[in-house]
Amino acid sequence: MLKHFLGLLTMTFLICVFILLMQFVWMHVKDLVGKGVELSVLMEFFVYAVASVVPLALPLAILLASLMTFGNLGEKFELTAMKAAGVSLFRIMRPLAIAIACVCVGAFMFSNYVLPVSQVKLWALIFSLKQKSPELEIPQGEFYDGIDGYNIYVRHKNPQTGMLYDMMVYDYSEGFRNAAVIVADSGELYFTDDKKFLIFRLYSGESFENLDRKQQKATHSEKNIPYRRESFMQKQMLIDFDMEFNRYNEDVLADQHVSKDVVELIASIDSVQLLAHDRSHEQSTQLVNNRYFGRERVAERQVDAFVSEGANVEVSAPEYCVDSLYARFSNDERYRAINTALEKAKSQRDQVDYNALMLNDYQRYIRKHEIELHRKFTLAFACLIFFFIGAPLGAITRKGGLGAPVVISVVMFIIYYIIDNTGYKMAREALWPCWAGMWLSSFVLLPIGIFLTYTAATDSPLFNPDAWVKLFSKCKQWSLITARKIYKRIRK
Repeated sequence: MLKHFLGLLTMTFLICVFILLMQFVWMHVKDLVGKGVELSVLMEFFVYAVASVVPLALPLAILLASLMTFGNLGEKFELTAMKAAGVSLFRIMRPLAIAIACVCVGAFMFSNYVLPVSQVKLWALIFSLKQKSPELEIPQGEFYDGIDGYNIYVRHKNPQTGMLYDMMVYDYSEGFRNAAVIVADSGELYFTDDKKFLIFRLYSGESFENLDRKQQKATHSEKNIPYRRESFMQKQMLIDFDMEFNRYNEDVLADQHVSKDVVELIASIDSVQLLAHDRSHEQSTQLVNNRYFGRERVAERQVDAFVSEGANVEVSAPEYCVDSLYARFSNDERYRAINTALEKAKSQRDQVDYNALMLNDYQRYIRKHEIELHRKFTLAFACLIFFFIGAPLGAITRKGGLGAPVVISVVMFIIYYIIDNTGYKMAREALWPCWAGMWLSSFVLLPIGIFLTYTAATDSPLFNPDAWVKLFSKCKQWSLITARKIYKRIRK
């Protein structure tokens, strides 16, 4: 049975990886198509993409494989025979549970050591592909905007010689207010030897250039000239168009949460929490010293007690009555005092907003790292939960093959994905603690797994269709008898 289960797990895992990989590639298809990258770069992209979809593919594969394994046993009455021989469901599940425990350990090791490296390389490669210039292929009879700052129209072209005929070029590389239009009888495009510049050579044409920028420096008489017209027999343009594939520097992603293992995540969280605490203490001290007590310094002991949680310390202030001072002012002095107070209040509000923004950056950094830390454990735990959902469901439904198990697996996985995504967003937006948001799906699905396992082990008729039909028949019969008794009493 273990051999059969591992074979099904391998098959379903490969199927799930393929489906999720196609969905991931479709999201980034615009970065792959039309760039002219080498096959080795595409294969590297697919390898790193496969590693990135494993956290979603593995739990789904375990759920589907366990459903099919125990569904086949129930469909062929092998499960009934083993139970009749005195073998409990827990004993039947024991070798598979041990195998799943090993898979959970491997899933944690994968997410802790392999996934950070693959994520850094994958996103560095995606950023490199985004910056890669598209492969130059000018079509006939339509405008081509693949060159930044230019729009080119070609009526005909010769595939053998590469010559372009009846051309129109819109040059807005210096802005739309300084656009130039070039019309030429023919032309050709080719790259420099280093593949960093594009040479555009035009023959027998005219150019029309907007002089809006030149008018700013022109005299009064020259401002009447709206554009400049130029006729040429040959015109050559040098355009910055780097065709080389330049790799993004992976060191830039070294401090991102996706590139760290558990030890590095914990160290980053602790260090940033310490920085945030020091920053908060500094801001509180500055706020107390400069704004509330009318003097530049307060004793350090009093400030520490004032900003600490739950502290109740009296800090002395200069003794004077604000109302009596304000009453002695003249109207002009009162006006100036009010304006001065408003300006100080606005300045203080801006300072508080700036301090909150600085602290929010620290908190956002900490939340991202805490989410990634919990994610490494939730992946392994989800594999275990899905096994204890799929195995009893297969024993209850007694349906093997790829029909009912696939439907049930997809439904359960959609429920898991919705709950997990909801918890992630709650944690990301600081509406819930990070541990609560990331473990939400486990908290919801774990009781379901326990209930299904208990139901299958005790042979409860809860999921037996015949039992529900009998119950419905009894309810119908009881309702008819009750209705007859009520009818007889009414007639009497």
